[in-house]
Order: sequence, then structure tokens, then C-alpha cells
Amino acid sequence: MENNVARGPKAPKDPTKKRSVIYIMLDDAIEGRPNGYGGFSDVNYLEGRVAAKVTNLLPELDKEIARELQTCAGFRKLVHNIGVSIKADKEEDRTKTIRFAQQSKGTAGPGSAFPAEIVCDGRETKIFVEDVPAVDGESVLSAFFFEFPSYFTGKVTIAYYLNDGYEVPELIPDPPVRFDSEEYKTMIARSCMNTGNLFRMKRAIAKAKAGEDVTVAYIGGSITQGAGAKPIGTNSYAYRSYEMFKQRFGKGDGSNVHFIKAGVGGTPSELGLTRYEDDVLRQGTVKPGVVVIEFAVNDAGDETGGVCYESLALMAMEGPGNPAVVLLFSVFMDDYNLQDNLSRVGFHYDLPMVSIKNAVTPNFYEETPVITKRQFFYDLYHPSNDGHQIMADCLDYFWQLAEEGDAPSEDVDLTKDGIIGNRYRALTAFGKDDAGKHVKELNAGSFTAVDNMLQCVEQDANAHTTPEFPDHWMYNGDAAQPENFTMSINCKDLLLVYKDSGDPSFGTAEVLVDGEVTRTINPLEVGWNHCNAVIVYTGEEVKEHRVEVRMTDAAKKFTILGFGYTLN
Repeated sequence: MENNVARGPKAPKDPTKKRSVIYIMLDDAIEGRPNGYGGFSDVNYLEGRVAAKVTNLLPELDKEIARELQTCAGFRKLVHNIGVSIKADKEEDRTKTIRFAQQSKGTAGPGSAFPAEIVCDGRETKIFVEDVPAVDGESVLSAFFFEFPSYFTGKVTIAYYLNDGYEVPELIPDPPVRFDSEEYKTMIARSCMNTGNLFRMKRAIAKAKAGEDVTVAYIGGSITQGAGAKPIGTNSYAYRSYEMFKQRFGKGDGSNVHFIKAGVGGTPSELGLTRYEDDVLRQGTVKPGVVVIEFAVNDAGDETGGVCYESLALMAMEGPGNPAVVLLFSVFMDDYNLQDNLSRVGFHYDLPMVSIKNAVTPNFYEETPVITKRQFFYDLYHPSNDGHQIMADCLDYFWQLAEEGDAPSEDVDLTKDGIIGNRYRALTAFGKDDAGKHVKELNAGSFTAVDNMLQCVEQDANAHTTPEFPDHWMYNGDAAQPENFTMSINCKDLLLVYKDSGDPSFGTAEVLVDGEVTRTINPLEVGWNHCNAVIVYTGEEVKEHRVEVRMTDAAKKFTILGFGYTLN
């Protein structure tokens, strides 16, 4: 049966013919990180981002062409062949081969794939669109996949060579980033939004200089995880700015200054509250001296509008180590972030605040910018290696100001009323393994399976990933009449953490508190595998509550990752 797909004019497969070209990746860094399945891979997601990627590289591109490239039909109409070239960073890796595929998404599963074996010596390999049959129901381009034979890094360029009759402007490369210029220094200086009360920063700096152990910790979303940085373990803004702190203040070789990175992609401060104990404090083994909080582009997903953010800042400051808290405001390519709302927390408690938006956004619109948007951003959301370097330099500028500034005689005042809200500042989180310490009784019912497909992240300076919330309860969709998960708990507020998924075998669950349905959770709503926290109960006093989780379809799966609760 003929697929109902719009196709461009037939053209001979002459790889030497000069064609109009659209670059979708241009000398972008890639890294073959361990993928948890015994291999090494990198993925560049395309769904919903193709138009932004191509117009980032070529702002003059016709908007209709950019929109057409979002769809499989439009891609097949416009593109004659895909040109892929990869050059490994190290000479010894340039004889190695990477398995590449452009994957599309269908209505009932994967769509067509455009595969090729790419030798990593910089030569271009052509993939002809007409050689790959369309799949019925395919809708959008979903990802570029790179399978590496071992761990190494390189640069990739992916070009769409267009069919006859389609012309686009020629790409003019940006000049090199002017890192050593006075304009660069001016740009970095704009990032300091508030120096704040330096009492705690001065204490951390003094301890580091004296040779005492000081931990610099970072908690946030995918930018803190290091998305866009290659290698992710050592080129993220977090690791680079930690290295700068260590070089400025560490004793001797700086081995007394330690690093914790706790970034989790696609998650807001609401989830950060539930994982602070595990991911930053490491079950009470760490007392950080400095904590950088980066949720300015993720907290659109915080259902409390900033209450969780303020609560997290207070949780950190009142917790082990009584650290200095620095609020970091990253930015998306469209100049979006939430700093206008979240900076109220920083001004209220006089906390240090560093705004990447304030630094780079005015620069983007100058006649001769120090760095362009297409240089700063790896994709629509995440910084490139140059972008991570700028973020680190902004934090290092604050490290410098903190060292030079006067030490106040008094610490920040944490007794004042909240500016947005601080309801969850003393939230306690638990999973399966320690549930007995927090609940009066618990019956997992049919939620006894183990989920082996958890969201995994690169913690600290690691290239390998660590699963989030490994101690969980899963219903595997294998009971004719599944028994509800039930527990009794004393609390004022209750949060449930669950797994989102793109797997259609997962289904909806209802949360009942004292017999009433308080939340209906659809894990397919977001469409990809990640952790999500939601409020399932809010009260005005601490009471004992009976909590149940029940499936609406016995044939579907659901994973409860953990809970968080308050007592005051």
C-alpha cells in the first residue's frame, strides 16, 4: 500500500551535485557516555525542537520551511539527503565507527529510521531519503542517535541537502567568542544580581583557605546535570565553577574542597525538596558549605508557584552544614526564565543571586555580540560548552566578589515570614527501604515489582549514570484484581513522587486520602521517562491519614518512587 506522504521531486543520487543546505547541527560536541546497557551513546532530541534548531543556526530561514521540517511529511518533501560527518577529538579515535540514526516517531511506536555507519575522521556520509521507506502514521522527527564503540568525544555536523526547487540563504559562520575582551568582562559583571549577605560565604571561604573540608554542591534541572556539555562530567558549569572555587580558595592542591552535582533533567524544585537528603546530603554523610540552586527555567513545573523554591532554599540553609545558598538563574534560548518571581526569595533573605539572563541576553542583541545565541546554546534549552563556560565564569565572578567583600557581623535572618511561602521547608522524604521509620503501617499490595527503567543522571563528575529513587514500589500490570497500595501516616502535607513514562504499558492511578480521591495521575502525560512530584494532600494540622494508591486499569503499570511529608 502506498504511504500517504508528501514527496519532493525525484532527483538523482549524485552526491557531488551542489544543493541548497540547512545545517541542523554544526560542529556540535558529542560524547559516548555509558548508557547503562553495556554500551556508549549520545542522543540529541528533536521532537518539537527542529524549527528552533535550524533557525538558531540560520535566523534568515523561511519560517514555513522550518515548520515543515518538524513533520516527517515535510522532511521527506524538502530533503534529498542527509549529510553526516563526525570527527573524534583524539587522533587515535578517528578510525573508529559510530552507528548513527535519525529516528522519527509514529502514532503507534517508532517511525522510519535513517541509519548509517560513520567513520570518525571528519568525512561526510550521505543518507538518501528515498532509500528509506516511510512508515504509516509517522508524525515528527524524534531524535538523532549515536552509538559509540567505546567512550570518546568528538564533533558532529548534520546537514539537510534540499531537493531541486528549494533554496535557502547560505550559512555565515559566527566569529570566535571573544573570551579575553573587555566586553566579555562587562558581560560577566552584569550577572551579579545581588551580592547578598556574605556571612556564610566568608565562613566557607575561610574554612577552605585553612585546609578544612568544604563541599560545594549544586542542585537543579538538566542544565545543572550538564546537558549540552561534552564531556558532561567535567565541562558542566557546575564542575567548572567548583574547580574555580577550589583554585581560588583551596589549600595546597585544593583536595580539601569537594564537589556534589545533583541535577535532574526536566524537574522543578518541587522534586528537589524530595531528593535533597539523598542527592545533596547523601543520607547525612555530607554537610555542604555552599549550595547553588538552579531552577529558574524548570519551575514552571512547580505547582506552588515558588513556595517549593523558597522552601528548598530554607531547607538547605537550615540543614546540615548551614551552607551559604546562591540562587542561580539560567535562561532558555527564547530569553525565558522565572527570575522576576524567584528573585523575590533572594532579596527577601538577602541571598547571593547570579543571573545568566542578565549577563548574556542584552549581549545577544548587540550589533557585535561577544557570543551569539547559536554559540551559547546547544539546543533550545541547554548551553553549549561555551555557554557552560560563561555560566561558570559568572559564578567565579561572584566567588571573587565574595572574597573581596566585607564580612557582615550577622547571619541571614531565617525567622522572618516567607515572601512567597515556606510551607515545605521541613519536608521529610522516604522510599521503600526506610518507609518503616515514617509510617505507622504499610501494605504494598500489588505494588511489589522492581522498575528497571528509572530516570538516570550523571552525578558529580561521573560520566556514568545513577538511577533516581531506586527504592520504590511498582505495580507491573499482572494482576486480575490488583490490591491497592495502602499506608497510614501522620502528616500535615503529603507529596507523592512517581515515574512519568513514554511507555504505553503504563497507566493512570488514583490517590485516595481518607477514602477521598485527591489526585488522578497519568504517567503518560509528559511522554518521557522522568521523576515527578505532586501534592496529594494539604491540611492545617498534623493528623493520621490513610493513603491509598489504586490502578484504574489492572492491565497497566505504575511506579511509586517515594513520598514527602511535613509535620509543621
